[in-house]
Amino acid sequence: MSEKMTEKTYRIEGLSCTNCAGKFEKNVKQLPGVTSATVNFGASKISVEGQTTIEELEEAGAFENLIIRDDQENDEQVRSKESFIKRNIALIISLGFILVAVISQLSLGEDHLLTKALYILAIIIGGFDLFKEGFSDLIKLDFSMESLMTIAIIGAAFIGEWAEGSIVVILFAISEALERFSMDKARQSIRSLMDIAPKEALIRRNNVEQLVSVDKIDIDDIMIIKPGQKIAMDGLVINGHSSVNQAAITGESVPVEKQLDDEVFAGTLNEEGVLEVKVTKKVTDTTIAKIIHLVEEAQGERAPAQAFVDKFAKYYTPFIIIMALLIVVVPPLFFGGDWNKWLYQGLSILVVGCPCSLVISTPVSIVSAIGNAAKNGVLVKGGVYLEEIGHLRAIAFDKTGTLTKGKPIVTDFIATSSETDINYLSIISSLESLSQHPLASAILNEADKTNVDYKSIQIEDFQSITGKGLTGIHQNIRYYIGSPKLFSASVIEETAVKVQYRQFQEQGKTAMYFGTDEQILGVIAVADEVRDSSAAVISELHKLSIEHTIMLTGDNTKTAESIGKQLGVTEIKGDLMPQEKLDSIKALRTTYNKVAMVGDGINDAPALAASTVGIAMGGAGTDTALETADVALMGDDLQKLPFIVRLSRQTLKVIKQNITFSLGIKLLALLLVIPGWLTLWIAIVADMGATLLVTLNGLRLMKVK
Repeated sequence: MSEKMTEKTYRIEGLSCTNCAGKFEKNVKQLPGVTSATVNFGASKISVEGQTTIEELEEAGAFENLIIRDDQENDEQVRSKESFIKRNIALIISLGFILVAVISQLSLGEDHLLTKALYILAIIIGGFDLFKEGFSDLIKLDFSMESLMTIAIIGAAFIGEWAEGSIVVILFAISEALERFSMDKARQSIRSLMDIAPKEALIRRNNVEQLVSVDKIDIDDIMIIKPGQKIAMDGLVINGHSSVNQAAITGESVPVEKQLDDEVFAGTLNEEGVLEVKVTKKVTDTTIAKIIHLVEEAQGERAPAQAFVDKFAKYYTPFIIIMALLIVVVPPLFFGGDWNKWLYQGLSILVVGCPCSLVISTPVSIVSAIGNAAKNGVLVKGGVYLEEIGHLRAIAFDKTGTLTKGKPIVTDFIATSSETDINYLSIISSLESLSQHPLASAILNEADKTNVDYKSIQIEDFQSITGKGLTGIHQNIRYYIGSPKLFSASVIEETAVKVQYRQFQEQGKTAMYFGTDEQILGVIAVADEVRDSSAAVISELHKLSIEHTIMLTGDNTKTAESIGKQLGVTEIKGDLMPQEKLDSIKALRTTYNKVAMVGDGINDAPALAASTVGIAMGGAGTDTALETADVALMGDDLQKLPFIVRLSRQTLKVIKQNITFSLGIKLLALLLVIPGWLTLWIAIVADMGATLLVTLNGLRLMKVK
């Protein structure tokens, strides 16, 4: 017996359609002790508030033979294999009776008592659960798929079409099994994420190394990860150096170097050296756990197309029943038609009118696409955003940290005498090492990269002059580095690098003079490095018919224009405050209607919120990006942007194909009624074929690269 809990989440096995999910949710809400229940169809989960047991939940899902298990269990695959035959035993036995009945029909004839008896047994055994739910729905005037099938099978029996009635039962059951299989296949993308992280890790406690289950690992525990092992928990490297494959989290194919104080994530693969990692998050709070939770929530949200289909199906099913009734009654009463013939036609309409394919067409597509995106390092937080991306006409980009790397580098250093380059750079670096200015790190990185010794340089009387630069004395000479304001006009006029200084400024770089009281010794330029992929991504977006790309930045307009022209964006706006970025997004929405904003998820929050779709450059582990935006590019990789646009458009295309095909096949069947050509066989094949085709079409989205 399951433990009773006030609030708990359970996994559901065998949930095949949204109608079934709605019915199961309704049944669970009616259980004694349950105060509230919510089914997430995409993730195949149910959250229950109140007190209940797994046995009671399975009884509520008996109409679909649902299997319920605790969300914390990890024996899903074993249990699924064990329950397959048991879950489909009635279908297997019924199929056996039909095969024997066909043999009997061929040898003894269709009207022989044994033949009829075998078909009747097949109908009763194979359709027991169907009839039970169908009758229950008919009593409540709930015109579900089960009620349609029940009416059709009873009608077939009434006019003596035992063989066709039994085939309706079997093929409906097979169709349901196919739907279950397809949804399980689509959901597998998330289950595969769950299996990425190991269930235990090697932990050192009190100088003793032991394997510990992840749910018993505490924050600040020391985890030992050997080469070739997967990392079980998020943490910080405290010892060792290695390369780690983060593809499972970020979609990056190239391993990332990890050393002291670098962050590592659960589910990633340690490739080379031994790492000692201090655990920073509980197992339920790891990046992979958050991704899984957010994706499951996203799969549970109804996309606009799915909401439309569900609403349409609500009116469509009663319409089919009324249509079938009119086909049965009108020709015999008013045109002298044969009752048996038109009853048969009406029953065929009920079968072909079953909304299975229509109802499954959208969710299987949405779940497949969101799962595929997650595996490729793009977190889409709902079907609505997945659809909206496909309609985008304009995309706005923040500059720093989005189109650029957000880390300034030294791009140029020109000295008045090439022989003294290194000596000058050592003095500049020594001055900058005493500064807190953001550009200092760029100069120190350059010094480290070129092996310039600046730590041995002694600086005396160091001063930081706000808005101007730095000054200090080395070997009795006072040196300055900063803006022209630090130097007298006459010193700058005489310098040979004045033209170069202006060129650097025009190129959008931050240029600084280096010199003494008497002369300029050189000029150094620093700039935020443009991402290697940015220009290619902008070009690709234009090829995808994104009409307008705009760069919005708080940087000065000259810098913005220089970088914007390099990248090929269609519009550039600089010197923007957060409110002005927000106003720009609102103006774009007025012009283009569907607009995305791509930013870092922190200082761009207002603009992200105002856009149709907010897309964050959410590096793995960036909680703010995961929470703020509608879409997060997990690898901080802009190249994922054209991918998600293509995936979204392909999803919209597949959904339209599925809906069109589902309705088209039913319209064609209605037209076959006019000459009286529609048979139960055609109806069965049309309904099952439509369900199978829309399902396979939806699953194609898992293969989009």
